Amino acid sequence: MATFVLVPGFWLGGWCWQRIARQLRYWGHDVYPVTLTGLGERAHLANPEVDQQTHITDVMNLIKFEELRDVVLVGHSGGGVVVTGVADRIPDRLSQLVYLDSMPLPDGVAQIDTYSPKARAFIERAVAERGDGWRWPLPSWDELENVIGASLVGLGDSERAMITAKAVAQPFGMVRQPLRLKNPAWGRLPKLGVLCSLSLAEVQEMIASGPPWVRELSGPQWRFFELPTGHWPMFSRPDDVARLLDKLTAG
Repeated sequence: MATFVLVPGFWLGGWCWQRIARQLRYWGHDVYPVTLTGLGERAHLANPEVDQQTHITDVMNLIKFEELRDVVLVGHSGGGVVVTGVADRIPDRLSQLVYLDSMPLPDGVAQIDTYSPKARAFIERAVAERGDGWRWPLPSWDELENVIGASLVGLGDSERAMITAKAVAQPFGMVRQPLRLKNPAWGRLPKLGVLCSLSLAEVQEMIASGPPWVRELSGPQWRFFELPTGHWPMFSRPDDVARLLDKLTAG
């Protein structure tokens, strides 16, 4: 059996992994859904000082104090940046990395750098006007799809209502702080890219001719699995995500 640590993307807490965690535990795995500082049930800890390093430390401390080893570290969306930072700091505690509709970033690149100029301007305006200069409130569904570019495929009314009710404004320090990587050992860890809102062909084209940071997806340590749906597979295809993770550790 395996040990999973599940890191959510922007606006979400550990609650988003409930169905996946329940199924994996039923199959005998140890599962630790993470709620990062300032989000979910830890929303009361939000403040302007919360940044990417805060969230990396959240996950590192969980692994340290729970005495976890051979961890399968899973990151959704922006959680992939956290996963990469943790892997850089403690690669010896991890067995493999899973990027769920996500990807790593290279040293010196921030999540905000990966958005189009239109999306970046929209985000920075939302933070300034509605987030007191340090929080990014959950955009509307129309904005998520048509400005940010997040696919909503598979999200029905009930899923959207749950996300809206539980989402917490994202500490913007996490989004704008460049990732710092110093340990080449993280790059040698096995990695699985679970492609939900992009096909393998689209990702391969991006690696070949897209922005330089996409090239982090290349190399012999990478495998890819297509799971066609929208950007939130833990809501649109949770059973399939759980089965994929279970099979991943079965060999």
